[in-house]
Amino acid sequence: MDRRSFLLGTSTLALSQLLFGCGGNKQTQLKVQLLKGSIPGQVVNQFHKGLQQRVQLKFAPVERIQDLFQQLQNWQQKPKTSDEQGWSRFIPFRQGQGQKTADTDLVTLGDYWLKAAIEQKLIQPLQEVQGNQLKQWSTLDERWKQLVTRNEQGILDTQGKVWGAPYRWGSTVIVYNRDKLQKLGWTPKDWSDLWRDGMQQRISLLNQPREVIGLVLKKLGKSYNTDNLDQVPDLEKELQVLNQQVKFYSSNNYLEPLIMEDTWLAVGWSSDVLPILGRYPQLAAVIPQSGTAIWADLWVRPAGITKDSLSDQWIDFCWQPSTAKQISVLTKTNSPISTNIAASDIQEPLWSLLESDRNIFNKSEFLLPLPPSAIKQYESLFAKIKV
Repeated sequence: MDRRSFLLGTSTLALSQLLFGCGGNKQTQLKVQLLKGSIPGQVVNQFHKGLQQRVQLKFAPVERIQDLFQQLQNWQQKPKTSDEQGWSRFIPFRQGQGQKTADTDLVTLGDYWLKAAIEQKLIQPLQEVQGNQLKQWSTLDERWKQLVTRNEQGILDTQGKVWGAPYRWGSTVIVYNRDKLQKLGWTPKDWSDLWRDGMQQRISLLNQPREVIGLVLKKLGKSYNTDNLDQVPDLEKELQVLNQQVKFYSSNNYLEPLIMEDTWLAVGWSSDVLPILGRYPQLAAVIPQSGTAIWADLWVRPAGITKDSLSDQWIDFCWQPSTAKQISVLTKTNSPISTNIAASDIQEPLWSLLESDRNIFNKSEFLLPLPPSAIKQYESLFAKIKV
């Protein structure tokens, strides 16, 4: 199962139908390549109707974030090197053959890819920090501003420039079979529950060193972004014990076994998990109370593209509260804008997951890029405990 296959609902189909039939070639154009399923078609339609001038919108959905990153590389004709094969929130980066295409005004990129995109000069800043091109910038929480304000090396820097515009976000969650765990007399609330008795060979974890080692670090009161694992007492021991609970590791195929009751609990991405909860009432999900990993989808501007006001209008439109609420409800993700989603807007059990607890959010972390030496530590330890 592709981790995005559950997102292909009517809103995505509507978007695909809207993309290529919006006018003549001489009209002003806004060309966007976006992650498939991340923007509802009706949102694009509303934006189009609200424009004062006649504009041709070309919104082209792409299946995976890493494909979008590679497209940015192809446009710049950058040689592909081994250090681009690092971890992402989807699956390990696999290089493939891409075709050069026409220039695009905006592209979806995951926050984890932002440092590499800046370093490789694949994108250009959206604005200076003190700039006022993006009218809705001031409505963002400081944490989102900090995430995308970086220096020329892609490192977080409050004196840097704004390189991306977050339009939705999600987290790593625990999803479980409520019937099976209730028979054991408990339901999960935090990472420590993964070590409970009765769960041996009943769990699936993401096949990602940063995610698995990160949740153990969180259990031990440490950061997901710990850059020297040797200084964390009992880390390897805790991982070995957890490994005995795990039936398999997968970043793609962890939901079907849960549905089929081959496993009772899985750790997965909210963008995979939330869309299926309404269809399988035996499943429930929880955000761990001690905090979790969070990710964001961003709008970025490819290098070499002439800046225009229309792309800024689109970003500002995504940040309007009513639009942000639509994106959140229809794509079953969180919004960087305060949307005040009501229980009537979306069915349980999604409401409590989208209206996330501020206290838990404050304990959660973006997976920031680590030094190469630290990445090697994570990969080596992960490989060791899985043997």
